Amino acid sequence: MKRLLTTLCALLFGHSASASEPNTDALYHHQLKRLHSAEVVDLRERFAGKPMLVINTASFCGFTGQFEGLEALHQRYKDQGLMVVGFPSDDFNQEAKNEEKSAEVCFVNFGVTFDMFSPIHVKGDNAHPIFREIARQSDTPPRWNFYKYVIDRDGKVTAAFSSMTSPDSDKLRKAIEAVL
Repeated sequence: MKRLLTTLCALLFGHSASASEPNTDALYHHQLKRLHSAEVVDLRERFAGKPMLVINTASFCGFTGQFEGLEALHQRYKDQGLMVVGFPSDDFNQEAKNEEKSAEVCFVNFGVTFDMFSPIHVKGDNAHPIFREIARQSDTPPRWNFYKYVIDRDGKVTAAFSSMTSPDSDKLRKAIEAVL
C-alpha cells in the first residue's frame, strides 16, 4: 500500500511521498526558546547537517535519571559532531509546571549541558512539527517520556528507541556511531 501511495504521489505531484525521505523544513525550520532562558535558537542554523540524538523528556518521570546517561553520551560524542537535544513535554503529565523547576532538574540535579528547549507537545494532534516528522519517518511516535531518536546529517531518522532503552545501551551507542 505504501508503495502504491508513493507512486501515485509521484505521478500526481512530481515527487515522492516516501516516509524514508526527510522533510527537513519540519525538523529545522523553527526557532525555539531554550529551557528557562530568553535565548531563541534557530534550529536550522544550529542543527542542520549534524547528527542528532533527540529525546522527549520529563522532570518527574521514573526515567528522569536517564539525564545522567544522556549527558554522558553528549560528552562522549560531542567532539565527533553529535548534537544531543532534549524537548521537555507534559504530554504524559510528568513535566514540571514551570520552566524554572524543569531547568533545576536538568541543569542542577543532573548537570545537563546539552541543548534543552522549552516544553512542547510531542504526541497527537498538537505535536510540534519536529515530532510529527520524527513519527512520520520512524513510525514510532513517543509513547512515553524519554523516547530516543537518532537522526543522520541529512535529517533522516535512522533509529528509534523506547524509554526502556537506557542511554548506555550498546544498540543506542551503535546507532549513534553509525551516523557520526
